[in-house]
Amino acid sequence: MNKLFKLKQNNTNIRTEVVAGFTTFLTMVYIVVVNPAILSGAGIPFEQVFMATVISAVVGTLFMAFFSNYPIAIAPGMGMNAYFASVVASQGYSYQVVLGTVFIAGIIFMLLSLTQLRETLIEAIPPSLKFGITSGIGLFIAFLGLKMSGIVVPNEATMVGFGDLHQPVTLLTLAGLFITLMLMARNIKGALFIGMIITGIIGFFTGQLDFNGFTSVPPTPVFFDMDIGGVFANSLYTIIFAFLLVTIFDTTGTMIGVAEQAGFMKDGKFPRAKSALMADATATTVGSMFGTSPSTAYIESTSGVTVGGRTGLTSLVVAILFALSIFFSPVIGAIADLPAMTAPVLIIVGSFMMEGLARINWKSFDEAFPAFAIILTMPLTSSIATGISIGFITYPLLKLISGKGKDVHWILYLFGVIFILQMIFFPAH
Repeated sequence: MNKLFKLKQNNTNIRTEVVAGFTTFLTMVYIVVVNPAILSGAGIPFEQVFMATVISAVVGTLFMAFFSNYPIAIAPGMGMNAYFASVVASQGYSYQVVLGTVFIAGIIFMLLSLTQLRETLIEAIPPSLKFGITSGIGLFIAFLGLKMSGIVVPNEATMVGFGDLHQPVTLLTLAGLFITLMLMARNIKGALFIGMIITGIIGFFTGQLDFNGFTSVPPTPVFFDMDIGGVFANSLYTIIFAFLLVTIFDTTGTMIGVAEQAGFMKDGKFPRAKSALMADATATTVGSMFGTSPSTAYIESTSGVTVGGRTGLTSLVVAILFALSIFFSPVIGAIADLPAMTAPVLIIVGSFMMEGLARINWKSFDEAFPAFAIILTMPLTSSIATGISIGFITYPLLKLISGKGKDVHWILYLFGVIFILQMIFFPAH
């Protein structure tokens, strides 16, 4: 294990990596239930999406573990599944045809990952935008934790408001949050994971965590249930482009966020970027063959990084747990139905990701505002890709107006124009 994953070089050990793997898995396992629930609304059988979700997560995360040696988990992305369902519902195409667009986008994605484009993109993003992306993702996942637990709720007058503290889930979340904060304050190793387990135990004894059985027979996966011919017959090129663009920037942004958090970024560069970026492209392509929407790197990976995960061993543990989940769907369903277990982790991890704000030059407006725009729009639009889009549009624009246009990499101008066109003509969300 030490030789394969270079544990000593990364100042970690097997125990830490295993705890990190369990932590990451528990914070993102909801996707195994939520993804089938969303895509079954588009007509894909629930059991088929369940297996496709697990298969794409296992393939992408194993690729990340063995070829990139990073603690970053891959699975079908939230947002993209909703977009998939909306395309089927609003435009009247069969799910098989839309799966065909995902497959083609995945192939293009893989080809792009073999080029220098995505690596160049990561290197071209200026530090202020990188820190803005990391902090924006932090607020995004903290806000997600607040929403899913009922601490923050919709409000007609103010859009969002404070939740009802009499709700059992909200009370349990707050209890779990304070327990985990105390463990963190005492510097107890694996505090996030221990906090989740304690919260789950409390939930069990208060009747909020209810297991209807423990094991189940996994459904048979369905292979290549797609209509590629229908993609070309209906000229669905803009849908392919939308899937491609959003997935590229969702994953690139997430990887930058996780890499910054873990200290992997070296002089603005992301080592082994090509193989890391190939992981989600492979998962997207394979996932489409079995019946699910595009895959992406998961922001919940930061929860594993926070408890010390630094290598692919963390990802290997996540992949093994996803593979085992097909035999324990009642348990997975019960955990996914209790957001109080994972919400405290997302809120705490969000605070850790704010660290980069101190490294943004707030006195330089053309550096500060694009970062601020990213941080503001990611949680408010519930989209990492939209936040990045706003940053890519405002940064080169302000630099150009302030007479510093030559300091901006040409690729930022290119994608700034692409994002403007995308937002006007075919927004992905």
